[in-house]
Amino acid sequence: MIDLSPVEIGGHTFLSVTVILPKTTLLVVTSDHGYIMCGALDVGLLNAKLKDRKIIAGRAVGVKTIQQLLDAPLESVTVEAEARGITKGMIGKDALLKMI
Repeated sequence: MIDLSPVEIGGHTFLSVTVILPKTTLLVVTSDHGYIMCGALDVGLLNAKLKDRKIIAGRAVGVKTIQQLLDAPLESVTVEAEARGITKGMIGKDALLKMI
């Protein structure tokens, strides 16, 4: 099953994506410029192999719902996210507000 839903944060609308897979759930909240995602995101790969794409993204681990993803501290962020002031430990919804 795939669920696409709007999420309102600070007067801005983001898109949440939930993909239920066997034995796991993929969680993403995205803006026009970047996204946060559950532990399935490989920040190291984005920074190393896809650096030229300048992807703005953050990863939270141990989350099982979109709300948990929004409230969780980010475990890692891309170099491009850092350039926007998004840091490891920042709460997901605060990071998204820096991606608008």
